[in-house]
Amino acid sequence: MDRKIFSNISKIIERDSKSSTYKFALLRGTIDIIQDNSPYIDIRENRVHIPTGLLIEKWLLYYYPILESKTKIPQINSNANLAFELQFIKLIENYKSRGGFSAFYNDLKNKGIPADLKTDFFKLTKELRNTITKMPMRYIGRSINHEFYSVYVRENTTRLSNSSGIDIERLINDFGSFSIPIEYYEAFKLLGSFINGQDSILFQWAEFSVNASNNNLSTEKVLSEVLKSPITERDILESKKLYKSILEKTGKVYCVWTGKKLNKYDVDHVIPFSVWKNNDLWNLLPSSSSLNRNSKKDKIPPPIMIEKQKDLILDYWDIIYKEQSNRFKKEIQIALLGNHPFSVWKEKGIEQLQESCNYLIENRGFEEWKI
Repeated sequence: MDRKIFSNISKIIERDSKSSTYKFALLRGTIDIIQDNSPYIDIRENRVHIPTGLLIEKWLLYYYPILESKTKIPQINSNANLAFELQFIKLIENYKSRGGFSAFYNDLKNKGIPADLKTDFFKLTKELRNTITKMPMRYIGRSINHEFYSVYVRENTTRLSNSSGIDIERLINDFGSFSIPIEYYEAFKLLGSFINGQDSILFQWAEFSVNASNNNLSTEKVLSEVLKSPITERDILESKKLYKSILEKTGKVYCVWTGKKLNKYDVDHVIPFSVWKNNDLWNLLPSSSSLNRNSKKDKIPPPIMIEKQKDLILDYWDIIYKEQSNRFKKEIQIALLGNHPFSVWKEKGIEQLQESCNYLIENRGFEEWKI
């Protein structure tokens, strides 16, 4: 299988728009359908065709408990609602007295949606189809080739009529279809359960612990504990405070990325903390506050940018080394130098930093930062 496909999938997950959870729901739904080995999957030449109704079913199952939850679980990066949210909540309210989530799914799969809810449910499923086909399907893959519908293609979008009952069979037969390249289908078939998390090491670890506790623990509780980082927000603030106190002694501070003199600045993680839980002093550098907050954020500086700003990076490393020699020496040795002697810390440190950033961009799919 082409290694590039796995790289593309990683880039889609990391780089494509994250303004809402639509992208994740589309990828999760597609993978679940493939993992279910649905008999409706139709392979034709180099593309795999799937009924859009199967995706609508998955989205109904994903978003129902989220929107029903008493705890607010944000699904979009603004105060706006999901495109189908109000219509969905109306359905959830109607099912509260009918048996809730399980009763709804039983109706969808077997009995059919009750006649008094048919019109509202039809509006919801139509809105779900429009959202799926016009939003995530349109944009997924743009980080790779800048084209719309570059991975997902709408193959059949029939006009819908609210003239008859609606159940899962009608969703499959009447709501059109989509296709994906066969290479993506094969990748999702092979590694989809790992991408979705059901077979990931962390999930299996959590399930083992739940079973070993005789189900006295929940998977969610175990995962929250397993994923805890030893580096707290307080640790980060203290490191940044230490860094700033050292810089104040130098008199002048320059943005490491632009070289401009700064009056106000942020102490920024070169490799974002969200990407690599690393709070080492070498990974902290001063940058323009506006540049850091509005442009860089969680993006990765490419090797060429590090090379261009190498002298300034090394100047700051040298300042920190002189003030915090033991800590700096230990941290850079473990994170960047490895088996190389400390005597070559400047050359090898920059070289490994470039290699690490290149790996995160090219292999892990994180977004490259461009000023």
